[in-house]
Parts: sequence; C-alpha cells; structure tokens
Amino acid sequence: MKKGFTLVELLVVIAIIGMLVGLLLPAVQQAREAARQMQCNNHLKQMGLAALNHESSQRSFPSSGWSHNFQGDPDFGFGESQPGAWTYSLLPFLEQQALWSLGMDGNKSLDATIKEANAERLTQPVDIFYCPSRRTAKTYKGNGGAYNSDGGSLVTKSDYACSGGDGWSWMGETSYEKGLEYRYTGEKTGMFYCKSAITMGEIRDGTSNTYLYAEKYVDPSKYEPGGSVGCAQGDDWSGWMGPESNDLGRYTLYKSDETTYHPRQDHTGLDTGYPFGSAHSGAFGVVLCDGSVQRISYSIDPEIHSWLGKKADGQAATIPQ
Repeated sequence: MKKGFTLVELLVVIAIIGMLVGLLLPAVQQAREAARQMQCNNHLKQMGLAALNHESSQRSFPSSGWSHNFQGDPDFGFGESQPGAWTYSLLPFLEQQALWSLGMDGNKSLDATIKEANAERLTQPVDIFYCPSRRTAKTYKGNGGAYNSDGGSLVTKSDYACSGGDGWSWMGETSYEKGLEYRYTGEKTGMFYCKSAITMGEIRDGTSNTYLYAEKYVDPSKYEPGGSVGCAQGDDWSGWMGPESNDLGRYTLYKSDETTYHPRQDHTGLDTGYPFGSAHSGAFGVVLCDGSVQRISYSIDPEIHSWLGKKADGQAATIPQ
C-alpha cells in the first residue's frame, strides 16, 4: 500500500499554515514598527545631544535661522547671525562638518560660491532628519529656491521640527545686510523663533519640562508628492531653510475653540502644517531641553501640551506618565 497525503489532509495542512502566517504577520509588523520607533527615538536623542553640545560651545541653543528666503552659510558661524535653519546649525555636532562647511570662503556677501554650495547641500539628505516609519532618507519634491541658493525642485526634508511655543512670524528681508540688522519683536514663548539664540538660563520652566524638538504632523497622502499630488502644508520647502511655513517649526498654542495645534497621528485628508505629530500610533516623539526623549500621547491635555511648548510661562507642567 502506497503511503501519502490525501487531498483533504493536504488542504488541512495548507489551512493550518495559512492560519499560522495570519497570526504571525501582525506580530512581525509590530516588531518592525517597534524597531523603527526605537530608531526614531534615537534620531531625537542625537539631535538633543547635538543641541546641548552646540549650547556648550556657543553659549546658546541653535538658532532657527532668518526666513525661508535664506539657507545656511558657514561664513556666518552660529547664533542669530546664521541665516540657515536649526538643522543646518546642528550639522557639525552630528559628525557632518563637511556638509556644513560647503561654500565656506570667508566672504560674507552673496556670491556664486554659496549659491552653488546650497544647491549641492539640498541634494544631500541626512538620515537623522527622517523618521523611518514615514519615509526613506532621499530628496523629495519641494521648493529649494532662496536668496542664497539656486536649488531646484528636489530637496532634502525633515520629519522633525523645533518648538515654537505659541507661534512666530518671520522677517521679509532678502539681503544679508538687512538680515543682519533685523531685530525680531514677535512672539518668543517657545525655544525657537526668527533669529533665536536661547540660552540655558532663559529656560525658566526647567529643561526637563520644555520641548526642544519633536516629530511633526504630515498628511500621509503627500509623503511623496509628485504628478497631481502637491506637497503637504509644512512640508513643501527644504530642510535647510530658515523659519517659514512651519516646515521646521511647529506650535503648541492652546485655545478652547481651536484644535489645529493639538498633536496628531498622520491622517489622510487632513492637511495642516501647525501641529506636532507622527506616523506612529499612540504617541509622538519629543526631545526635551535636557536631552531626554519622551513619547507623548496624542490624547495629552491640550493645555499641558501648550505649557510644555513654552520655556518661561511659569506653569508647573510635567510630562504625563
């Protein structure tokens, strides 16, 4: 008598294997997402340590830059004189000195050297500024043009933003000379604003109770714009520009009749550029001014969230556990 499987037995085995795969697949996906979230937390940790090293050497936290009209220029060093974004100022403290130094020639006036350098810098994404749960580190459709850049429409971006507290506005100057003279007089509740250079002593609410950088909200349908799909609000400029359009700065403003500034998980169809948020479920990542990283629930009380976004409002806010 020949031994073998009957058709019924074979079908039962296939069904059992299918059930096991169905049970294991969600677990595998959860494990992968947990690994990506851990990597995202590590990005925030590195940014926090880099900011503290910047503060130690420059006696202030990185500036957020001047406006969208400007990208970085190494000849202007650090602090409020640096026209580029906080991402640009962090580069030397993230082992990216060569990328930061592109265009350095001792000339503090606009020339072809810095324009060409900024155009090149736009094409060189830095992995640490991308959340692995959202997208890979590469260039994306966006606006790379600026007073000191001839960049094109494919640019490096950032999935993280600095904390602007109740919000800021930006200057409209479009020259180095006027930019250096400009003095910002708008809202200054957060750690960053136009030409900011916050010292450790200005964080009167405590470094462990004040947001520094965090993940930003982006409409998932616009993660990778192209064709008829445009860029998401707060994700349409490059990752090196000064503060504008909320690409590199988000807010925690609280009003009883306003929900736009509450943190959110990325949600298709909601295109807003103001709140913090992320592609992760349940919570988004934040690095505080002491360099520690926390996961903050999307359901955090909006008033507490608002207090944590300010550096000196006198409110006794602590990170919810």
